[in-house]
Amino acid sequence: MESGYLFIRTGTWELRAGRVVEDGYMDLPSFESLTSLPASEHPELLAPSVASALAQWEHRDQVAVVEIDPELADTAAMSEAYDVPMSAGANCVVVAGRRDGQERVAACVVRADTRADVNNRVKRLLDVRKASFLSTDRAVEESAMEYGGITPVGLPAEWRVLVDARAVAIDVAVIGSGIRRSKLLLPGYLLSKVPGAELVDDLAT
Repeated sequence: MESGYLFIRTGTWELRAGRVVEDGYMDLPSFESLTSLPASEHPELLAPSVASALAQWEHRDQVAVVEIDPELADTAAMSEAYDVPMSAGANCVVVAGRRDGQERVAACVVRADTRADVNNRVKRLLDVRKASFLSTDRAVEESAMEYGGITPVGLPAEWRVLVDARAVAIDVAVIGSGIRRSKLLLPGYLLSKVPGAELVDDLAT
């Protein structure tokens, strides 16, 4: 299995990693076992909040969407079924804590083969006495995304978005699309360019 680029004809130009070249194709992040489609052209495969955010994002042409079995949305199951390495996954988990009676919420983006350091690094970044994962019901309701599909693209503006530096180093990153039946693929470095993203060293263990 190799990761790389799927070439899609667009006319007389090509956008490659943000550069226009002249051989008539646009490249999208891809894996051999999945069919990459331009995410901005397939809102039916995205949560509405994700589609809206993606439509306004300057890097949208470098983002692919792939359709999957919704029963395989969990990272480990998807990795095994579609022959995608766990190290390509970037999970988004939602953490909250309180300080002076005010709740502070952060979405933490970490590589799928690591875990967000909630009790230490995240707690200190939020400057709260105790940090814990937001309940599934609240995370789903407040993000307007499905469980197993929560992604850093299109989150509530008041949430902080903390991105582990190791996730940014992924060649082709697999993240949620807001729904369980698809995933987004994008160059890992773009995770640091998601609106509101804060790049953090050692966010995960």
